[in-house]
Amino acid sequence: MRLISAFLMASALVAPTLAFAQGPAPKTLDQLAPEIDALFAKYQAEAHVPGLVYGIVKDGRLAYVKGAGVQNIADKSPVTPDSLFRIASMTKAFTALAILKLRDDGKLRLDDLAEQYVPEMKGWTYPTKDSPRIRVRDLLQHVGGLVTDDPWGDRQQVLSQDAFTTMIAAGVPFSRVPQSQHEYSNFGYALLGRIVTNASGMAYTDYVRQAILTPLGMADSGFDAPKAPNARYARGYRWENDRWSPEPEMIDGAFNAMGGLQVSANDYAKWVAFLLSAWPARDDPDTGPVKRATVREMAQGLNFTSVASRIGSTGADACKQSLAYGMGWRVAQDCDLGLTMAHGGGYPGYGSHVMLMPDHGVGIFALANRTYAGPSGPAWDTAVAMEGAGLLESPAVPVSPAVAEAFAAARAAYAAGNIGPLEGRLAMNFLMDRSAANWAAELALLKERLGACPDAEPLAPLGALSTAFRLNCEKGKLDGMLLLAPTTPATIQALRLRAASE
Repeated sequence: MRLISAFLMASALVAPTLAFAQGPAPKTLDQLAPEIDALFAKYQAEAHVPGLVYGIVKDGRLAYVKGAGVQNIADKSPVTPDSLFRIASMTKAFTALAILKLRDDGKLRLDDLAEQYVPEMKGWTYPTKDSPRIRVRDLLQHVGGLVTDDPWGDRQQVLSQDAFTTMIAAGVPFSRVPQSQHEYSNFGYALLGRIVTNASGMAYTDYVRQAILTPLGMADSGFDAPKAPNARYARGYRWENDRWSPEPEMIDGAFNAMGGLQVSANDYAKWVAFLLSAWPARDDPDTGPVKRATVREMAQGLNFTSVASRIGSTGADACKQSLAYGMGWRVAQDCDLGLTMAHGGGYPGYGSHVMLMPDHGVGIFALANRTYAGPSGPAWDTAVAMEGAGLLESPAVPVSPAVAEAFAAARAAYAAGNIGPLEGRLAMNFLMDRSAANWAAELALLKERLGACPDAEPLAPLGALSTAFRLNCEKGKLDGMLLLAPTTPATIQALRLRAASE
């Protein structure tokens, strides 16, 4: 009950002000482009990155893309939107969606034990006698009790499938009891790759290509990076001893599911656009290679949440984020940007970052060819710059008939000075929470202060059963919140009114 009360008070006092505030006219993306370019140019110089490409996906298309620097130091070939970069751990989102598609197709269940699909795990010794055995879900969300293994795991890319089988059968030392805490594990995602193989009956790379890459038109993307066309291959380098040195090229191997994918900006934008198209939920035909509801499921973070600062230059001053790991994505709620889904990619020779803002249909990504040079800062700073420029529009929540009818009745009650017009529309708790006489007294005080309220601004629904609203009155403005009960027909369980402060 305390949570409900807090929600109502916060919503009633804050939401209308936000919903009805008038900001400056938005800039265009072209107008903002010089500022975005400056962010990435500064990053490139300070991080000693030979070459990078960055893009913004908006309204279902690659709205802005730019290459900078060189994809190969030897021949100084420039980076273009068709240059091919390894994206390292950004591959994990493809693996997660592959697992979810297999679930949709009835080939596995997320709560199945992982050892059902990887029998070599059956002989593992768990840290305590009461340890739960690892589920498929645990590997997806990094709660399998396996140790963080970023530097080690990155070098396992070339491991053969046979060697990986031997490694699994030998068992692992656990970092903690499974399902007790989040701990990022490349080994765990390599196991998911093996699960994809055994559940689908085909090699992991073949399944991802057939189920995701080909349907999305990502013809240039693949896993055997050294065999990519030389004319478009972004060679990977490290910055050491004040110079660039080429990193060893790694062929496709058993750890490909955790970080082996190579893409171009033009190809990767198709992936980002597909993911963003899952929001909002709607009645349109579901024509993608994976269901929209399944894509949205990737944003469901597990309960091992943390408080984090926003990435980028605004992080110190922005309000803290609530962060959790979903399925192949780090998921956070940001005060300014709304729901965010992000992931970096660090790899010998490469660094990458992607962040999605599903509430706004916008995604930003950057790919670089220097070891662990994750361009996360300029990506997030670009998002903040877009928000400041008014370029992060949110789709309007439709006004449901039930909300429209309840709002009309609430306006009539204000005009009448009593709750008579609400008769037959009230939930059973309404008059238990406040008597009709007290409602009449509050309405009288508000009318004395504000006068009649002949006009209303467009409703700002929070869902199909709630809305913020604002009435324009003779002597000010009246802000309100309506919350309907889960009854059939819907009835009013709460109404909050206050004189606006402006």
